[in-house]
Amino acid sequence: MKPTKKFDDLVELVKVLRKECPWDRKQTHESLKDHLVEEAYETIEAIDKRDFSELEKELGDVLLQVVFHSIMADEKEHFTVGDVVYTIQQKLIRRHPHVFSDVDAADDKQVAANWENIKLQEGKKSVLEGIPKQLPALIRAQRMQEKAANVGFDWPEKKQVWEKLEEELQEFKETLSDQDVQKQQEEFGDLLFSLVNVARNYDLTAEDSLRATNKKFIRRFQYVEEQLDKNNRDIADTSLEEMDFYWDEAKEQ
Repeated sequence: MKPTKKFDDLVELVKVLRKECPWDRKQTHESLKDHLVEEAYETIEAIDKRDFSELEKELGDVLLQVVFHSIMADEKEHFTVGDVVYTIQQKLIRRHPHVFSDVDAADDKQVAANWENIKLQEGKKSVLEGIPKQLPALIRAQRMQEKAANVGFDWPEKKQVWEKLEEELQEFKETLSDQDVQKQQEEFGDLLFSLVNVARNYDLTAEDSLRATNKKFIRRFQYVEEQLDKNNRDIADTSLEEMDFYWDEAKEQ
């Protein structure tokens, strides 16, 4: 076989692999769960780097997962890859009545509100239903807040968001004077949730922000390690003051 740019050819290729490759033949929906998560995060990393060559490859890996799961489902007569393509088109058309029907939507907020209302009409029991429990906590918190805000459950003014953050910070501080670890964890969670709310109100993404800070910390700390190594110093025997000196150098760079 030779590669082409046709979707159907990819489907046929994966079918061949399922029949002729021992590893591919052995896989199940369960065994590939982590692969799907891994490919999604590698795609995010390529987006963060703005590496479009890498993004092209990673999107292909994500597409492979979609095709692979669809073919395994087809083998058990659950659904076909064609059903997957049809279902997502059907949903997009149904949830965009302002494009494909006569519903008005003046801006993106109205689109989001219509989207949530349509989902409830489809049988969802809660606006928050469907947010995966497996999502990283920061992403899940922001998605819950966004969905609640889409139906009007939100602070009317930004100053109230700041007031709530200050309130949660004070409540967390108050728990530090006792030994109730469970209460401390609960209040710290409330504080983080409020911080996510601040990010959302300023059109920031909490997960992206923390991911960028993590990268910055790694870059600066590794600079400290490199400088110590150049001077034949063992980091375990280095004072905080000396490490701070190199840390400040890293910040300046």
